[in-house]
Order: sequence, then structure tokens, then C-alpha cells
Amino acid sequence: MLDIAGRDPWSFPPFDARDPEGEDVRSASVGQITAVSWINRPAGRLYVIDIVWLG
Repeated sequence: MLDIAGRDPWSFPPFDARDPEGEDVRSASVGQITAVSWINRPAGRLYVIDIVWLG
């Protein structure tokens, strides 16, 4: 899941779509696992903030 998110982080929805300043915080979910990441545009990097497993 993290590999897919790293290849195209813009394909995942913003974590909070109502926050116009938070468009670089994204979440990707597969089953019970969710990864929350932050896209650092100037550095061109993707940082994983948290991985959550609901189970």
C-alpha cells in the first residue's frame, strides 16, 4: 500500500477535504490498514505520518 501511495500520492483523497490548507495531507486505505502521509512539495518527498490498523 505504501509503495502505491508513494508512486502517485495525488491519487488518494485529502485527509480532510474541508481544509483548504491541508491538501498535502493524504490518506490511503486497504482493508483495515490506513496510512496517513504528508507530501512535501518543495522537496518532492512523501512522509508517512501514521499507520493505523483497525482490528
